[in-house]
Amino acid sequence: MNDTVALADPRRQERIAHERNKLHKRLLRLTGQAIADHGMIGPGEKVMVCLSGGKDSYALLDLLLTLRERAPIDFEIVAVNLDQKQPGFPADVLPDYLRGLGVPFRIETQDTYSIVTRVIPEGRTMCSLCSRLRRGILYRVASEIGATRIALGHHRDDILETFFLNMFHGGKLKAMPPKLVSDDGRHVVIRPLAYVREADLEAYAQWRAFPIIPCNLCGSQANLQRQVTKEMLRDWEKRFPGRVENAFAALGRVVPSHLMDRELFDFAGIVADGEPRADGDTAFDRQDPSGP
Repeated sequence: MNDTVALADPRRQERIAHERNKLHKRLLRLTGQAIADHGMIGPGEKVMVCLSGGKDSYALLDLLLTLRERAPIDFEIVAVNLDQKQPGFPADVLPDYLRGLGVPFRIETQDTYSIVTRVIPEGRTMCSLCSRLRRGILYRVASEIGATRIALGHHRDDILETFFLNMFHGGKLKAMPPKLVSDDGRHVVIRPLAYVREADLEAYAQWRAFPIIPCNLCGSQANLQRQVTKEMLRDWEKRFPGRVENAFAALGRVVPSHLMDRELFDFAGIVADGEPRADGDTAFDRQDPSGP
């Protein structure tokens, strides 16, 4: 069935509208839940939404605008984009889009593209330096506009990818927290999409027809370990339903006594005191799973 015929089919249109309504409700519920669970936004906050031109940050702004209309508290939203002077970057797209929404915004122009491409040898990963430069500029802008929260568009999959990247390549159990204090100690950074799946954001962006702007720096590099990890998670999603959900849930159910970090748990001070322990020597909470 071609698109013209599909659009002319009232029953198909009704099904599409129903699915979109479910998607919108799910995204609003998960975003609102993440905000509430982690105390991300309080009364009178000025939230600086970092808008890159990608699907995630567009969705973040869109959802926050809707939640602000429905929230029992009043908070302010301002969109900020960092124009890194990437070749071919369409400078008019975001201003036109934001004016159409009636959202206050600021476009900060800094030529970080030239710095990154000059400093990083060809073939090496640009992400780290690009992120560090971008972060410093955004922190400065947040101070200048009086923002009390810096909102980033990282989602559930970003958080899980970071966890596995740190484990596989850094030897650490570390991910992206939903809320943290910035490197300079002056700002609170929040990730309201922390509970949202990337697949839902892709579907939402397609429905809402956001004017996506491709990244010519990190997003254009091939064979990045983050991309390899993303493909691993998507393969798990297909082959082992529930595995990715459980991995994400595990980030919020940490048992320090059953790991090996001496900073988090006093293994040296353990003594047998005769008191029973519910989780004493149980390594797996239920019967060990079978299969892969």
